[in-house]
Parts: sequence; structure tokens; C-alpha cells
Amino acid sequence: MSDARLTRMRDDAYAIFLAGVEAVKGHNAVRRHCRVEKDRFVVDGQAYSLSGSGDVFVIGAGKAAACMARAIEDLLGSRISRGIVNVKYGHLAQLDRIQLVEAGHPVPDEAGRRGARAIFELASGAREGDLVICVISGGGSALLPLPVEGVALADKQETTRVLLACGAGIREINAVRKHISVVKGGGFARAAYPATLITVILSDVIGDDLDVIASGPTVPDSSSFASCMKIFGKYGIRDKIPRSVLAYIERGISGDVKDNPKPGDSIFACVHNVIVGSNKECVLAAEESARRLGYGTLVLSTMLEGEAREVARVHSAIAKEVLKSGRPLPAPACVLSGGETTVTIRGRGLGGRNQEFALATAIGIAELGNVVFLSGGTDGTDGPTDAAGAVADGQTLQRAQRLGLDPWDHLADNDAYHFFEKVGGLVKTGPTDTNVMDLQVLLVG
Repeated sequence: MSDARLTRMRDDAYAIFLAGVEAVKGHNAVRRHCRVEKDRFVVDGQAYSLSGSGDVFVIGAGKAAACMARAIEDLLGSRISRGIVNVKYGHLAQLDRIQLVEAGHPVPDEAGRRGARAIFELASGAREGDLVICVISGGGSALLPLPVEGVALADKQETTRVLLACGAGIREINAVRKHISVVKGGGFARAAYPATLITVILSDVIGDDLDVIASGPTVPDSSSFASCMKIFGKYGIRDKIPRSVLAYIERGISGDVKDNPKPGDSIFACVHNVIVGSNKECVLAAEESARRLGYGTLVLSTMLEGEAREVARVHSAIAKEVLKSGRPLPAPACVLSGGETTVTIRGRGLGGRNQEFALATAIGIAELGNVVFLSGGTDGTDGPTDAAGAVADGQTLQRAQRLGLDPWDHLADNDAYHFFEKVGGLVKTGPTDTNVMDLQVLLVG
């Protein structure tokens, strides 16, 4: 295949990825679902009066929470009495009435703790007749670190590190976070009651489970203290979990500590949770973009999960099948998937799940000159790097060999970032104002 054609396919993959991201940007998503009609705030067809004497507060957290808060300000303006929202460092927006607190992600920090305390106190001060609007997006769990009594922030940070390193899924990580937090697992709902609480949500979890997104600060908690202990056992990390965290979980199992509010609790009678953006919407927008570029399209799944390098083998096999038999669709083909894979860290390299996904796929499609694969995080951040992900093609390994790079060594060392940094292929978008998990684009020309 000519270099020009391969370059065009790589450009197409990037354009398709960006089209998916654009469709679920936080500001756009909120404005599609919320509006003001005279003295009413309307959310998904349900109206809330703004003509009373109660205050309007805005709270929340997440990587896309700043632009979501911007949308709320655009709608309500001076009606907002006060607001505080925690965001990841650098993920900002211009706001007039809502305070933004920059904090650490994925490992929580002291700035996040102070912000979470201030948000919790603001919610706790709401009265009957007040309206509390909560904006939540992916990253909210790490950005709301308010540990329970007896658990230090450092212990919560270490717990998060251990869970990330062992390959635990987002549901498992959040189940533990909820049970050592004051605000997660329905904590905001408990604090704001009896005020009316509306939460607008960008989903970053497979299946859009409300109690998992940002660890469910405004929804009932379906997990339990016992669930947390099972997670520690599943990954063999009980001896790595800080003693204060283990002790608190054990107290919860024995009934000495009250569990998070469950379904049916009366505090949720005044709560309305609305998902305004998800991975499905992102993938469907990417599909439409691919069609406009002339590709036949197939959405493989919006619920992709599993070890990144293993799922990569499936995508490589699909590319080979399209070339050999024209199934599941003939070339030129675009196969799309979304979700969130995991990486079990065994090496000392730098990277993220999307970069590792792309590196493993590069190995699988080696010498297939008319295949391009891109995997990227819709939030613009992949692991502890400045890249959203990476793009590879059938000639990536040839270029690597000319540079003296061994892709298998980089994969074994979880060092996809430095591989693509040298061979070319890092996808860098900067903050995207959204977070709905990951998007994969497989093109067969």
C-alpha cells in the first residue's frame, strides 16, 4: 500500500475518533437535555420551579465537570446562589458563579479532599425548597476524596494505587472507594436531603450503571462491605491494603459501621438522576463519520472490557477475516468498539490501556499494509501520560525494526508510550471536555 493511502487512512481514523468525542462533549450534552422555560428548569421533560424563595446550588466533580457547569451557568446565570465543583488539573472552563477546585486524578490528593469537604458542606446546608444541581462525569471518584473517620487520605491514595495496579475493574475500584468515603455511595443525596437534587451525568462505565459512575454520590449503593473484602481476595491484595482501610471494612461487615443508603431509602424521593451522554452516543457519532468517509461500518460493541492485549487479538483477527473473506463486512470497512479495557501492570514502563491496546494490535496486524487501528480515551488522557491513546498500522512493526525497537519487549514492560513516541503514533488531543470511556477504530482499506 502507498504511503499516501496509509496516511489518509490514519487521518480518517483520527477524524472518526474526534467525531465521536465531539458528540459527547459535556457542554453540548447538558444543553441537549436541559433548558429553561420562563421560571422552570426542565430536565428531560421534568420541570422544576425557579420562582420560589429557595436557593440554587451547583456541585459536582469529574474531568468534564467544568464544561458541564458552564452549561448550567449559561442556563441559570444569576439564579445560582453558589457552586463548587472539583475538576482534574487543567480541565477548566470560564465560570462566573461556580468555583472550580483543581485536584488530582487518578490518585486523589489533598486539594481534592479540601474541595470535597467544601462541596459536602455546601450540600449539607441545603434546605427544603432549595434546588441542588450536581454535575458528574468520569473521574468523579478520584476527585471526591473525603475519607471516612479513621482512614487517612494517604491510606485511600494507597488503596487506589493498589487497585489500579492489580487490574481491578472500575466497578470493583468504585465499590471500595464508596465504602471508605463520606460522599460516595449516596453520600451527596444523604447530605442534600430534603432539598431537591438533580444530577446530570456523563457516563464512563460499561452499562451506564448509575451507582458506579463516580462511585454514585447521588444514587443508592448496590455494593456492600462484604463486596469489598471479596475484591481484595479475588486479586490477592489483602496484605497490600492499608490496615486502617481493612479495619473499617471489617467493622462494616460486623455491623459496627452503618452501610451506605440502599434502594428504597426515603432520601432518594427528592433525587432525579439523568444520563446526558454515554459511550453509545460516542460510538454512533463515530459510525456516522465513518460512513461519510466512505467506509462500510459495524459496531462491534459498546461494552468492551477485559485485558487490553487479549482484546487486541480479537480486533487483529477481525481485520484478517475482513481481508480474507469479506466478513463480517467487506472492505473498505470500519469496525468500531467502545468500553474500557484493563491492564495488569507487570513492567516498569509508561503507557495506558489504549496505548497498550494499540501496541498489541500492531503486533497482530504486522505486514497487513491496508489496516489501521486507533484506540483512544475520550477524555484525552490515557493512564499517567499526556496522550489519549495511539494509532498503529500494518507497517508499524517494520518502522520499529528499522529504529531498533522490539515491540514485544515494550509490551512486556508495559511501555507502549515510549514505543509510539519513537515510532510515531501517539494520539494527543489535550483535555476534551468529556469522558465516556474509550473508542476503538479499526479500518480495513
